[in-house]
Amino acid sequence: MSAKAASADARSSGLDEAALHRLYVDKEKALYNVVYRWVWNAEEAQDVVQEAFVKLWAARSRIDPSTVEPYLYRTALNLASNRRRRNKLWRWLGLEALDESPSGAQSAEHTLAAEQRRLRVREAVERLTEKQRRVVLLAEFSGLSYGDIALTLGVPEGTVASRRNSALQKLRQLLAGEDDD
Repeated sequence: MSAKAASADARSSGLDEAALHRLYVDKEKALYNVVYRWVWNAEEAQDVVQEAFVKLWAARSRIDPSTVEPYLYRTALNLASNRRRRNKLWRWLGLEALDESPSGAQSAEHTLAAEQRRLRVREAVERLTEKQRRVVLLAEFSGLSYGDIALTLGVPEGTVASRRNSALQKLRQLLAGEDDD
């Protein structure tokens, strides 16, 4: 295929380089926020976001322009899920990387309290079912509407709302005693 034909093909799909760049500028941070809370590692999250955009570019001719965002989030969540599974295997084998230490000039007590709270929230999110976790992370960090989340996950919009509500209720229950410490 000639370069001119490839360029025309990209334009007909609605995703040319300029559109991809705009999408990246608009969605990279929100996508990163969702993915980070899936893999809990900044470098892995950035890698997943980059890989999701690369996959989007590779599939641009097959994607309906109206479903680009759901496709991007679905791809990123699938990649993040694969990373989580791989990382669990590595931890099981005892090859986990060193934990990142908190930085900053805060007091030791404040740093410890913030880290303990972060860990409690993380543990609570991890206790959600995978379906609840996907919905709550997309709803809270992606900026997608319930309709777009429904497209991303391939479920009815009402299911998105009910999963989000049940996930938030479970998180409230799991974190209820946290402020009593």
